[in-house]
Amino acid sequence: MIRTRFAPSPNGPLHLGHAYAAIVAHDLARSRGGTFEVRIEDIDGERSRPEFIAGSLADLAWLGLSWDGEPVFQSHRLASYVGAAERLKAMGLLYPCRCTRAEIAAAATEVGPDGPLYSGTCRHLPDNKRAIDPQGAAWRIDMAAAVSLAVPLEWVDELAGPQRATPEIFGDVVLLRKDLPASYHLAATLDDAVDGITLVTRGMDLFAASHVHRLLQALLGLPVPTWHHHAVLLEPDGRKLAKRRGAPSLSDRRLAGEDGPALAAALRDGRLPAGISLSSGLHIAA
Repeated sequence: MIRTRFAPSPNGPLHLGHAYAAIVAHDLARSRGGTFEVRIEDIDGERSRPEFIAGSLADLAWLGLSWDGEPVFQSHRLASYVGAAERLKAMGLLYPCRCTRAEIAAAATEVGPDGPLYSGTCRHLPDNKRAIDPQGAAWRIDMAAAVSLAVPLEWVDELAGPQRATPEIFGDVVLLRKDLPASYHLAATLDDAVDGITLVTRGMDLFAASHVHRLLQALLGLPVPTWHHHAVLLEPDGRKLAKRRGAPSLSDRRLAGEDGPALAAALRDGRLPAGISLSSGLHIAA
C-alpha cells in the first residue's frame, strides 16, 4: 500500500498546475488502494494566510478529490527542523552564512539547479570567524563533506527509473534560511519521513531536488521512498504555470460556477486550455 501527498503552500490561490499535481497524487493513491494526504507547507509566516488554506481545501473538494485524515501543517513541526539541523551541526556539516544574493551571484563561477552556485565564501572562514554571532545567518551544508560520508547513493523514480544521487550539483545549499525556519529541502525531507510517505509525488521541476533529499535521508537515517515526478503545466512561453505571474485561480473558476469534476476529468485526459501544454522533459524554465 502506498502513501502519497499533495503539499501546497498557502501563499496564494491554487491554479490549474496545482490541480493537475493534486489529481496525479490522488489518483495514484486511489488506483493502488493507498492513502492520500494533504500537507500544508505554511512556514512562510509573512506570506502564509488562513484564507488561502481554506480556499485550497475548498478547491480540492470542488475538483472531486478526497484526502485521508486531517490536513497536516508544517508550522506544527518547527522543532523537528531545528532538531535535525542540530544533528547535522554536531556532525560538522553545517556552517553559518551571511552572504547576500548579490554577493553570491557576483562570486559564482557555476550555475546549478537553483541558480548561481555558492562559492563557499563563509565555508572558507576560520572557525573563530564562523563562531561570532551566528544569529541572523543562514546555515548551509558543506556539500563535499556530506557527500564524502554518504555516497554512493541511489534513488528510484517511477517514470525515469533508477538514479544515482548527485547532490553536489547544488553546491552548499541552505538548509536553515535567514527568513524561514527551514528550507524546502530540509522541511520536505523530514515531513515525508514523519508522514510515512512511500511515494513522493511532485512535478518534474523538482526532480533535481531529490538528489539533495536522498542525501539528507542518508545523513539523518530516514526511510527512503520511491519518487514519481510527473509532467507540469506550461505557459505559452514554455515557463511553468505560476502564482507569481498571475495564473488564473481555481477559486475564481469555482466561484463562477464551473463544474469542478468536469475540469478534473479534462486535466486527466490532457484536454488543456488554449496555450497551456504539458512538459515533456526534466528541464523546466522558471
